[in-house]
Amino acid sequence: MIVLQTIAVAFAMFSAIPVPQFEWNEKNMRYAMCAFPLIGIVIGAVWYVCGALPLPGLVRAAGFALVPVWITGGIHLDGYADTCDALSSYGDREKKLEILKDPHCGAFAVIRLCSYFLAYFALCTCVQFTPRVGALWTLALVLERTLSGYAVAAFPMAKNTGLAHTFATAADKTTVRRVLTVLAVVLAAGMMFLRGWALVLAALAVLFYYNKMSAKQFGGITGDLAGWFLQKAELWMLAALAACQWGGLL
Repeated sequence: MIVLQTIAVAFAMFSAIPVPQFEWNEKNMRYAMCAFPLIGIVIGAVWYVCGALPLPGLVRAAGFALVPVWITGGIHLDGYADTCDALSSYGDREKKLEILKDPHCGAFAVIRLCSYFLAYFALCTCVQFTPRVGALWTLALVLERTLSGYAVAAFPMAKNTGLAHTFATAADKTTVRRVLTVLAVVLAAGMMFLRGWALVLAALAVLFYYNKMSAKQFGGITGDLAGWFLQKAELWMLAALAACQWGGLL
């Protein structure tokens, strides 16, 4: 029962998929970050179906771009937009953290979101779907959530409030880090077996930058920054996927 509640907590928070509602408590939040990667499997499955359907090229590309948004409800994009606003302010650390809490969407967030979707859609038009590509991208979607969950359990927090702090505080950090590290290694091995080594390198590069940038600019990570990381990792892995296909590696 606790396992199902833990999965439900992760899906209720990080997806728009209807799930039974439970009261969040110490037990069902302890390993919620370990269940977070399961959402990547759902997105990957729908992405796979979209690629397998006999759709026109541009319609398929639009589906590739929108499936993650529909399933997550845009929660990570919200964090991406807030972080873009904060980084574009060039204010001090306190100013940036204040901007993250502001519910309004600034001009820089709109500009960055439009640029993001344009780049994402353009890359999707470059992706030629095959069963290998579908399997590889599903593993990539799981990997980025595995790394994001690991960061919540391993990286310092920028503040003692907010979503990331809530999950980090409730988590059994040692166990979560160990489980997600093992899962990340398995996923990376599977992706490299499918010739997706470039996607693994892209995800790890963004994770490294995320750690350094968040510490320097914000003093640690927040829920918004976690969303920023996930969207950045996804975009760069998609670019790596398109490049691998263009180079004849897939």
